[in-house]
Amino acid sequence: MLDPKVFKAYDVRGLYQEELDEEGAYAIGRAFVEQFRPARIAVGRDMRLSSPAMAAALIRGAVDAGCEVLDLGLVGTEMLYFAVGDLELDGGVAVTASHNPKEYTGMKIVRAGALPVGGDSGLLEIRDRALAGPGEPASRGSVREVDIWPAYVERVLSFVDVEAIAPLKVVIDAANGMAGVMLPPVLERLSQVETVRHYFEPDGSFPNHEPNPLLPENRQFIVEQTTVEGADFGVAFDGDADRCFFVDDAGEFVPGDFVTALLAESILEKEPGAKIIYDVRASWAVPETIERGGGSPLMNRVGHAFIKHRMREEGAAYGGEVSGHYYFRDFSQADSGTIPFLLMLELVSRKGTKLSEILRPFRERYFITGELNTPVPDVELKLEELEQQFAAQGEVSHLDGISVDADDWHFNVRPSNTEPLLRLNLEARTKELMEQKRDEVLNVIRG
Repeated sequence: MLDPKVFKAYDVRGLYQEELDEEGAYAIGRAFVEQFRPARIAVGRDMRLSSPAMAAALIRGAVDAGCEVLDLGLVGTEMLYFAVGDLELDGGVAVTASHNPKEYTGMKIVRAGALPVGGDSGLLEIRDRALAGPGEPASRGSVREVDIWPAYVERVLSFVDVEAIAPLKVVIDAANGMAGVMLPPVLERLSQVETVRHYFEPDGSFPNHEPNPLLPENRQFIVEQTTVEGADFGVAFDGDADRCFFVDDAGEFVPGDFVTALLAESILEKEPGAKIIYDVRASWAVPETIERGGGSPLMNRVGHAFIKHRMREEGAAYGGEVSGHYYFRDFSQADSGTIPFLLMLELVSRKGTKLSEILRPFRERYFITGELNTPVPDVELKLEELEQQFAAQGEVSHLDGISVDADDWHFNVRPSNTEPLLRLNLEARTKELMEQKRDEVLNVIRG
């Protein structure tokens, strides 16, 4: 089974057996090799119940197309990216459906240098080849198992000074995802840190909650446990552990904008003057923190493919997205959930104060709505209406959707890649103005 609609803007994702099964995985593995002609690729898989069979089928397809496959086994998505970059491979595939519910399967595909393969960089060609059936018979390739773990652990720990990390207490929610497998070997090297670990057993049926901490209902647990334990902070990971989300010592969720700003501060201390990429939705906290730290802030359109490309182009040290994706030049320009966690441990240790206090200046100065989604019947028409209504109030940009920047407030509205809805992110210098402008913009979107 291979439903064409499983090919999304950035990856492959669909309902297991209904939209994508082992036959489809075989076809995709074969089509990937036939399209890009890689000599060596890596394949890794997450803990979903379908992933062992899906990965095996994909590997068979790649081998039948003549490729040498390095089978990484059970690894987080970022470990696949790391392997492709570190071993100088021609590409790789992570068999994962990331934060989606248990019924889903999927794949994240990259080329050499861990460059993502998306809708505008080869994924649609892979789709067409896979649906058309196998090409000419090739000399059969080979498969061998490779252990990437020791090199991965050393690389992520290289981003921090382990000796500078204080004896903090941290609550971790692995959501029965890949963080429960990935973190223990890293935490072994941080014996001074007391960790309260929840749902570390990898279980693709997700018996406790869905592995998507962006949804408030899924992070209620980490909020409660952080305050109950009196921890320095809490951290929750998504299913394939390439994203992490923080809760401060008071149990308050830390928006991705503020995390991006804090991590930028850390990076700039180690690399003064560095270029740092942030996405068009972000709070003013991000560029203003980067400038204050002597760095160069570069705004970019949303999406990992666009940010990773820009990072290479600019030689940027770091990039952050509101959605909890944090990218590092010295980690194959790839996103990681583990590195931000380590950087946060180091940052709180070095500042010697509570995370809630570190965040206080942000919370007192920047008032953000978070992302507000609204289904609309005609996306383009609504974007035109928004421009007509608000163009006179500030500077207009079409970098990604529509953005309007005024002196004391700004917003971005972007269409979804997969459904007819608009995503609003808005910020103002006061809470009252934020609420007023939020309601004005939503009235146009929903009117």
